[in-house]
Amino acid sequence: MIQTRRSFIKTGGVTVAGTMILPPLLHSCRNIQLSPDLKSFLDHFEVTPQMLQKVISAAMAKGGDYADLFFEHKISNTLALEDGKVNRAYSNVDYGMGVRVLKGDQTGFAYTENISQQDMLKVAKTAANIASDPMTFNQGESLEKIPPNYYKISQKWENVSVEDKIPYVQKINDRVFEMDEKVTKVNASLADETAYVMFYNSEGMFTYDYRPLASFRVRCVMEQDGQIENGSSARSFRKGFEWLSDDLVDEIAQEAIDRTNILFGATKPLAGEMPVVLGAGGSGILLHEAMGHAFEADFNRKKTSIFSDKLGKSIAKDFINIIEDGTLENNRGSINIDDEGNDVKKIYLVKDGVLDSYIHDRISSNFYGVDPTGNGRRESFRHVPLPRMRCTYMESGPHSREDIISSVDYGVYVDNFSNGQVNIGAGDFTFFVKSGYLIEKGELTQPIKDINIIGNGPQALADITMAAGDYKTDNGTWMCGKGGQSVPVTMGLPTVLVKKLTVGGISA
Repeated sequence: MIQTRRSFIKTGGVTVAGTMILPPLLHSCRNIQLSPDLKSFLDHFEVTPQMLQKVISAAMAKGGDYADLFFEHKISNTLALEDGKVNRAYSNVDYGMGVRVLKGDQTGFAYTENISQQDMLKVAKTAANIASDPMTFNQGESLEKIPPNYYKISQKWENVSVEDKIPYVQKINDRVFEMDEKVTKVNASLADETAYVMFYNSEGMFTYDYRPLASFRVRCVMEQDGQIENGSSARSFRKGFEWLSDDLVDEIAQEAIDRTNILFGATKPLAGEMPVVLGAGGSGILLHEAMGHAFEADFNRKKTSIFSDKLGKSIAKDFINIIEDGTLENNRGSINIDDEGNDVKKIYLVKDGVLDSYIHDRISSNFYGVDPTGNGRRESFRHVPLPRMRCTYMESGPHSREDIISSVDYGVYVDNFSNGQVNIGAGDFTFFVKSGYLIEKGELTQPIKDINIIGNGPQALADITMAAGDYKTDNGTWMCGKGGQSVPVTMGLPTVLVKKLTVGGISA
């Protein structure tokens, strides 16, 4: 019996979680054997291998070098609380497929929200127009790539009712109010997302992925002696409903309270150039934005990145190691396969201070003559893949947090960023710091808030003179924007000392 997409949501994909693993199957196009996992995904999208081969042939009909098909079915739900009650709920279903054709480094792309053979052939012919040398494409043998599973779960979100989720959103509201009498308002939300992805290309490769994602957020407003401040906290993982617990509620609620309380009585430092200590965890946003994007291979291939001629050269102190990893268990930025069907890897961008690798997709890896790194990502089936980060972090260093702070005579310690702007080419950045501390004579003293940090990413990387052994991942709800697309990411950092950055503050 053919399993429909609707019934698959409730009963299918069981083997994707790892209860049945079969070896990859090589087979001819005329007699295709299917593993249970692949068959469930084909049935989910109500297509057959023969249909996909016809679409690929149409995509390659004008002489393209390569073509791929990307199928996606995404189910999203959000519950929101305001004024003490869960009073808003949103749901969305996104469904469709995209066809990409490559000719050299040029891309032809089209998508459809209707997965019939007629509609798929139509968009395939549109994408094929990137080439202009009509040919007959002969599909060779096909290979099923069985992906790993970096996000094992036990309770799928699509099997959980709204009634089961509401108590956790209500609990975090109640806990924040219980923790501090200064709280006047709470906003909270719980979002879950399930995506079914299937991939097929002109090289005959089939693969697939089941991608859960959950995000839990809270924001509180507090008032003290007429002063009003607000702070927030969030966690996001590729986990199932089993992730929610009273301990998680307490952790997020306490962090929101602490981040708000620090703002009462906070001041601003003297403006100027000074040492800046970046706290472990959330300061990784500066690493991601001001440095990570400049490592993406498309910017380097086009020579718009300042690192385009630095591969193999020293760009930081020899204790600096920067990693880009899509294999971390249950991490928000992890993926079992990238959106080009490539294996996902852990790579060193910077190894012992030397630029060791760029962040690659298929186009850039072909250009540089290296293997793809598993960083080809797209927002949805409506978009082409680009070299994108997943989880970007710096490994722990040889120093201690205490030694780093005690080495600063006058400077700032920052660990809570809210937004910023970066010029990818030159690497110049401005970040807005929500909160931190003044450092005076080697000690954290006065809380500070609402300041700007201004600098240059490559120079800041070169100016990291100390790194502590206290690495921390920031598991917040970070989204990375590039080329009009957004994808979920994470980041992390140990406590590090940047020798000098420009800090916005008060005049002397």
